Amino acid sequence: MYLQRVVITGMGALTPIGLCVPDFWTGLLEGQSGGGPITRFDTRGYRSRMACELKDFRPGDYLDHKTLRQTDRFSQYALIAADEALRDAGIFPSSLNPLRCGVIWASGNGGVESFEQEIRANAASQQPPRYSPYMIPKMLLDTPSGLLAVRHGFRGPNFGTVSACAAATSAIIEAFTYLRLGKAELMLCGGSEAPITPAWVGGFDAMKALSRRNQDPMTASRPFAPDRDGFVIGEGAGALVLEGLESALARGARIYAEVVGGGMSADAWHPTAPEPQGKGALLSMQWALEEAGIQPREVGYVNAHATSTPAGDLAEAHALAQLFGQGAGQPYISSTKGHTGHLLGAAGAIEAIATACALHQQIIPHTASTPTTDPALPQAGQFLLHRPTKRSFGYALSNSFGFGGHNASLLLKRWKK
Repeated sequence: MYLQRVVITGMGALTPIGLCVPDFWTGLLEGQSGGGPITRFDTRGYRSRMACELKDFRPGDYLDHKTLRQTDRFSQYALIAADEALRDAGIFPSSLNPLRCGVIWASGNGGVESFEQEIRANAASQQPPRYSPYMIPKMLLDTPSGLLAVRHGFRGPNFGTVSACAAATSAIIEAFTYLRLGKAELMLCGGSEAPITPAWVGGFDAMKALSRRNQDPMTASRPFAPDRDGFVIGEGAGALVLEGLESALARGARIYAEVVGGGMSADAWHPTAPEPQGKGALLSMQWALEEAGIQPREVGYVNAHATSTPAGDLAEAHALAQLFGQGAGQPYISSTKGHTGHLLGAAGAIEAIATACALHQQIIPHTASTPTTDPALPQAGQFLLHRPTKRSFGYALSNSFGFGGHNASLLLKRWKK
């Protein structure tokens, strides 16, 4: 069976450190932090009162009033990031076969802000319930994939992926698989999240998942640090255009990186906690490398999931140590969540973009806000903490692990003409 080679030809991003891919990438290299006090709602009484919000973002600059009225923030973020990705790829719907173009989009939470607003409004009213006819489509996690298909006329495979914080990486791997098998010619994929709401922040804090370093929100997300105490919740979206190599070359597309492997696994351990030794995380990385037919020593960089939680960072470090051992050729490891916080279901999309940029530019971003690594972590590679580094490398892994024991690892390869 012929397997098509798959490449990334377009990217779009809305992040707490940049509202487009160039600004996002610059923010990573400059060590910017998206952390700050929550401005979206009154946080008095909350133990965690910070987040990585989008800065200077006005959705009306991108979308018309009707679209804004009928959609939740997480869908708006998807539409905006996807528009950038398609422009970046030089894709115009009129030049495509819409039957061979699809959309796979991810979210871990969906339209939670719209849901909360509807419940509060009706609970406070003395009148009979009056729910918006848009409430249900605003909430559904597969709404962005449908909206994107309508917006761009794509009639190929279309669905949403839900695997908690691994959701966007799962979406990219699924898109890669459809293209590799020849079931599509172009796939738009990624993820979006808008979870900075009273109930969601309160719920994650009740689980003791969030950092409470409210006195210094810009450095509260500190992956791998000895004093890490939880993640900083973030919002935004990342979109990628994947297409077959032959198609990309035929139209003279710019290629950021080649997608060469994807691995997904389950911890089968606990509803929220990771398997302590990282067995599931190790399996997803091994399968990604196996699909590409490469050895661990060939990986030059790992964009770690590393959310800044005590248990999660330790489990991933165990998995990385088992994969790469103590020998020569250990990769550089960093977590861009030190810059952006944790975008939950969208995290894997913006981190795949960061990994593709790292390969394309041959520059590895560092882990912001982490002055030193926890000595309790097993030696897994070279943790890059203080500044980016230039390095010639051919392969990079991007990891995403989520509540429920969902693991997904994406393997990218440097593109050379």
